[in-house]
Amino acid sequence: MPHDHHDHDHPHALLPPEPALRVKALETILTDKGLVDPAALDEIIDTYQNKIGPQNGAKVVARMWSDPAFREAMLTDPMPLLEELGFYGRQGEHIVIVENTDDVHNVVVCTLCSCYPWPLLGIPPGWYKSDAYRARVVREPRKVLAEFGLDIPEDTSVRVWDSTAEVRYLVVPQRPAGTDGMDEEALAKLVTRDSMVGTGIVQAPTQDSAS
Repeated sequence: MPHDHHDHDHPHALLPPEPALRVKALETILTDKGLVDPAALDEIIDTYQNKIGPQNGAKVVARMWSDPAFREAMLTDPMPLLEELGFYGRQGEHIVIVENTDDVHNVVVCTLCSCYPWPLLGIPPGWYKSDAYRARVVREPRKVLAEFGLDIPEDTSVRVWDSTAEVRYLVVPQRPAGTDGMDEEALAKLVTRDSMVGTGIVQAPTQDSAS
């Protein structure tokens, strides 16, 4: 459900404040205890970063733009279709789809940690996990989005969705003008990771991408 825009203090584990250092510290501890195989961990990271990545989410967005029946089903109950497509698994057990319109711009955060729809978007970027983003986008979403280069009109409301361990969100950006004749594969190439988090928009295609 959308965040109520109140700021809350949450207890944090006694780990380094920088997300990358936290990950390295945890990896070292788990490896030292024999609970993690570094080679297996590298393979998992490579899978989510290079073999899954945001292209799965982009395929979903492109199909929602092109197929009205698929769009309605995804907005109503996306999990059966995501399972059918194979975009399901750890960190993606329950996905909610939210759609940007002229009236509403959606943006996703995880205020407690960095919950993120891995099967659709891959590994979260560093800024998504940063303390600054997690705290500020709730309090001052328009200002944060402006720092990403988004100037949201005053008559468009900004809705912040707080991901949890149980629920993760995918933003469906607005389809840009000039894409009417494009097939799903070409449309998917226009969709960026940031646009599916809500910190970016999909740009109109260039002549090369539209051809």
